[in-house]
Amino acid sequence: MSEPAAKEQALCDTLASLDSVIVAYSGGVDSAYLAYIASRTLGDRSVAVTADSPSYPERHRALAIRIAKDFGLRHEIIKTSELDNPEYRANPSNRCYFCKHELYTHLSAIATARQAIVVDGNNADDRGDYRPGRQAAREFGVRSPLDEVNLTKDEIRELSHRAGLPTWDEPASACLSSRIPYHTEVTDEKLRTIERAEQAVRALGFRVFRVRHHDDLARVEIARDEMPRALAPDVSAAIVRDLKAAGYRFVTLDLQGYRMGSLNEGLFMRPA
Repeated sequence: MSEPAAKEQALCDTLASLDSVIVAYSGGVDSAYLAYIASRTLGDRSVAVTADSPSYPERHRALAIRIAKDFGLRHEIIKTSELDNPEYRANPSNRCYFCKHELYTHLSAIATARQAIVVDGNNADDRGDYRPGRQAAREFGVRSPLDEVNLTKDEIRELSHRAGLPTWDEPASACLSSRIPYHTEVTDEKLRTIERAEQAVRALGFRVFRVRHHDDLARVEIARDEMPRALAPDVSAAIVRDLKAAGYRFVTLDLQGYRMGSLNEGLFMRPA
């Protein structure tokens, strides 16, 4: 048995020991794989729950619904209201804590009513990353079975591919609020502008990118291997045209390219 397959068996054993689970299911690579394995292991004792949130892109919601339907997952959608929380809207560096607190408040209530355990898709590669949402997970007793059996992102992609999950090669994703610089208010209007802009960039054929929101300026980060095409005069003109149509006055291409969590870059820098 290969190492990923052995870890998958350990995951099945872990989930079986929990007896009944509520999966925090966004439809991304990790949560889709976890929801799939939980469903195969526990049947109707596994429920994948998706939060219908203002910061959750419609594309991801549609993907989550499609996977649940195609793979026979027991799936429910709930409404979350993190934008009603002034601490979340203020967008501090631990914004994710308030988002996850809102999510786990709902999921824990569901789990308590059904005598289940809440599980999420954090994996072994997430341990060293800056993730303030993990504090909320600890406070609510959320389990991370992928991490517990030491599954890495690459292994999850490989196992997802074997299972036929369409998410196996999906780019890393994050909520739309992560495009707004810290300490700049998060509003529904900004989130919808970002979503329109990213839909436009995706429609132009780009795969790995972010549109960072700086008031009336869009700073577009595109993967380095896709950058030459973005710099082609006709394509760059289309990016500018479409992002202005989405609501921005100015559009700039970040020559450093896409890097995950670029708005975190200044958080831990010490003065010289």
